[in-house]
Amino acid sequence: MNPFLSKLHPYPFEKLRQLFAGVTPNPSLREIKLSIGEPQHETPAFIKEALSAGLGGLSNYPTTLGVPALRRAISAWLERRYGLAGIDPETQVIPVNGSREALFAFTQTVIDPSSGHRPLVVSPNPFYQIYEGAAYLAGADLRFLNTLPENDYAFAYDSLSDEEWRRVQLFFVCSPGNPTGKVLDLDDWRTLFALSDKYGFIIASDECYSEIFFDEAKPPLGCLQAATLLGRSFERLVMFSSLSKRSNVPGMRSGFVAGDAVILKAFLLYRTYHGCAMSPAIQAASITAWNDDAHVLENRRQYREKFAAVTPLLSGVLGTSMPDAGFYLWARVERHSPVPDSADTCFARALVADYNVVVLPGSFLARETGGINPGAGFVRIALVAPLAECLEAADRIQQFVSKL
Repeated sequence: MNPFLSKLHPYPFEKLRQLFAGVTPNPSLREIKLSIGEPQHETPAFIKEALSAGLGGLSNYPTTLGVPALRRAISAWLERRYGLAGIDPETQVIPVNGSREALFAFTQTVIDPSSGHRPLVVSPNPFYQIYEGAAYLAGADLRFLNTLPENDYAFAYDSLSDEEWRRVQLFFVCSPGNPTGKVLDLDDWRTLFALSDKYGFIIASDECYSEIFFDEAKPPLGCLQAATLLGRSFERLVMFSSLSKRSNVPGMRSGFVAGDAVILKAFLLYRTYHGCAMSPAIQAASITAWNDDAHVLENRRQYREKFAAVTPLLSGVLGTSMPDAGFYLWARVERHSPVPDSADTCFARALVADYNVVVLPGSFLARETGGINPGAGFVRIALVAPLAECLEAADRIQQFVSKL
């Protein structure tokens, strides 16, 4: 067996299942699940219709690169959304089966174990667990940079020595961040680009939450957009995006990677052997989804309505505030537990027992680094359920906290 498999942690939701073992949720209240970032808004009818209409394509093997119409639709969206110009759909865009599999596969492509020293991958902490598993299974070491509220969730770059920076081959970015909602600004990107130039590492920018934001005049800045604004090429820079959150189609597993054409050429070769071409029917539906922006505006309206209603209610008991973007509230709960070292797990376990509301302990989303687990003492609350359910959950959380 692959010896690196022993390094893998259980996924956060497996940890949650184990945490709740032996717990009987309050039977008088129906479950409200705010633990998983699974969009629950209705999938637009026109996307379903396009999927159905595309079923004729099932009689053909799909190509790894996807049909030209899909790559053109993605390129056009990148140009509309980020004000980019000249995105080449032939060399700078590859459709993928969701950002999760692409992030994993991309890491296997770009990590070079023959470089003379053990490769290093850098990840934010807290983080999306795919970053960790992808790094370990590629044979790399991993360094986590704590992102803390007292530092406005900025990367602690100085926690890596110069020797470690010289080993870095891949740097994961998540903007808007999961779970904090932090969006990198142009100065943040300028700093990261300078480090990439100095040490030669690749930046993998996970932007799957980019279309969930609250001010239509201030959409989150993307990495390719930042590079363009700074007069840079896309060298050593690749972004990952997805329809799952944008268009409420997590079951379609449809996204793309875009950026450095040289890197994507190698990635395409890897994928040709990986056997991960997108179904023709999914491609047809994806073309329709990327070409339409009206349903995304409506999707954001619904999230905006929920955050406007729920955040003030939870602010009073948990001190929550609006994130920059995304659909999570990152709530500090340590003052509500007699056991500070396990406040988030105790809070989540008691909340499901007493009020049947499921949230995710923050410590499950991070690793101890520099003597702390930056997720400990927090819970992640995903406002993905309908407005009425989110309001009911907020009311139950208020009651729960008031009794602690």
